[in-house]
Amino acid sequence: MLAEIITIGDEILIGQITDTNSGWLGQQLSQLGIRVIHRASVSDQKDHIQKALLDAAQRASLVILTGGLGPTKDDVTKHTLAEYFNSNLIENKEVLQWVTEIFTKRQLPMLEENRKQALVPANCEVLFNRSGTAPGMWFDEAGVVYVSMPGVPFEMKTIFHEQVIPKLKARFVLPVIIHRTLQTIGIGESFLAKKMEAWEDALPDYIKLAYLPAVGAVRLRLSAYGTNEKQSAGEIQEHIDALYQLVGEYIYAEGEVSLPEAIGKLLTQNKQTLATAESCTGGYLAHLITSVPGSSAYYQGSVLAYANFVKTQELGVAKKTIETHGAVSEACVKQMAEGIRKKLKTDYALATSGIAGPDGGTTEKPVGTVWIALATPSETITKIYHMGDNRERTIQRTTLTALDLLRRIILKLPVI
Repeated sequence: MLAEIITIGDEILIGQITDTNSGWLGQQLSQLGIRVIHRASVSDQKDHIQKALLDAAQRASLVILTGGLGPTKDDVTKHTLAEYFNSNLIENKEVLQWVTEIFTKRQLPMLEENRKQALVPANCEVLFNRSGTAPGMWFDEAGVVYVSMPGVPFEMKTIFHEQVIPKLKARFVLPVIIHRTLQTIGIGESFLAKKMEAWEDALPDYIKLAYLPAVGAVRLRLSAYGTNEKQSAGEIQEHIDALYQLVGEYIYAEGEVSLPEAIGKLLTQNKQTLATAESCTGGYLAHLITSVPGSSAYYQGSVLAYANFVKTQELGVAKKTIETHGAVSEACVKQMAEGIRKKLKTDYALATSGIAGPDGGTTEKPVGTVWIALATPSETITKIYHMGDNRERTIQRTTLTALDLLRRIILKLPVI
């Protein structure tokens, strides 16, 4: 079962708005066992839309379009579809009634352009839009299903969930597809692949593995295709169990769970608390931690000690330490972590200090040099890292590395 997604609108092509519909639709279709093989964006021109439809019909049995269904003259999708399918536009009474009620409730006059929203191709099935005035349309022609929906994301999602999914399930015999996602941290994609090489080679053809790398982390997505859901779920679980034996220490969660969420869960389970002291990360560590709902249960606060006098006055770092070793040093970051832990009376405290760049590096301490410290009830662990010369990535990597250090200590895993 193959699908193609076509987004329509000059505003997408010129970058005025970002196309989020395609990504969301891709996720939804994948969960249904429908594989998206092509995505296209075309302008608000009849010939461009029709050419995209002709091309898509050669590749896929499901073509989904979003955009170009508004009341203004530049919205030409509906007219183009009527011509493409050799039909004419007719007024749909139910849609007209709905549009009229919307304007009546809002005490607004309904213009002729608004009334035209009720015009649809005579040979389509109307997909009712309870979130807006533009209806969706379903065409079933020569073995290919075409679905046209508004480009407004919340309207499109409503139509897809309420109207399109049930019709797809009734129209097609969809395969069973099971996706499992494992979140890893602390190991690069190539090193991870090397550790998993024999395991990956042994995967059967109907189980696919995808590496989805990001800054400082790699997602592993396993997809099992079959006809028996229970059997497929059992088989994919067997392979995941084997994967844990190989790289379990790097897997911090399953599903769409962030590292801060996983850390928060561990701290909550253990009834432990955390504080942070940041220099080079500039508050990003605190931001990620507090982005998790309920983080106030375990996170006490932070000191953003960017200047050296803040390190000495607020965190108790000795002036001599900075004079002798510098702010980017093991001694300084150790005292930062211990100082914030004592100040906020927490179980754990993380501290960061480094040279994010692009300037400030030396031969001894080049740009990207970072010290991280974790103060615990029994010891303070310090580690030096070299994060590269990109400022943004250094901040992101440092933050995730600090959180992973905490995760490893809580779970009694080796420190890397």
